[in-house]
Amino acid sequence: MMKYVPRLKEKYRAAVVPALMEQFNYSTIMQVPRLEKICINQGIGDATGDKKLVELAANDLTIISGQKCVTTRAKTSVSNFKLREGMPIGVRVTLRGDRMYDFLDRLISIALPRVRDFRGVNDKSFDGRGNYSMGITEQIIFPEIDIDKVNKIMGMDITFVTTASTDKEAYALLKEMGIPFKK
Repeated sequence: MMKYVPRLKEKYRAAVVPALMEQFNYSTIMQVPRLEKICINQGIGDATGDKKLVELAANDLTIISGQKCVTTRAKTSVSNFKLREGMPIGVRVTLRGDRMYDFLDRLISIALPRVRDFRGVNDKSFDGRGNYSMGITEQIIFPEIDIDKVNKIMGMDITFVTTASTDKEAYALLKEMGIPFKK
């Protein structure tokens, strides 16, 4: 029986590793940077007034990622924002392994092309240690979300954590994986 292997994982092994080995003159395959995890975070600013927004965001993020998400809570109280310590203010999920590759595949091939006036993602959002973060303004670009059931349009932050030591290596890795950076 054939075991399921995500399309991007196969692409990484077959095309990305040889390309990066040639580009950066690595002596062994273990030096080639790889994608470690993808962290998706959704902060809900209006959650202080309406607790149901957190549940709706959690349902949406669970459907998008294919994995149950965790509610994040406020660490401190801020009286100006009517925020108390321990109140739910967002949701997050960390994807690893096959789910990570499946999510990345859906993001690149289906969701990003559905963004209005899309010209590529910003290539300036690297953190200096080989990780890349990007923001999405609408969760409805994912086909799993039923637009008729959406009460409020919410964005999310997506962080790609790589084993690359420099931004140049991480950029080359993500570009080879298929992320459409601006020209």
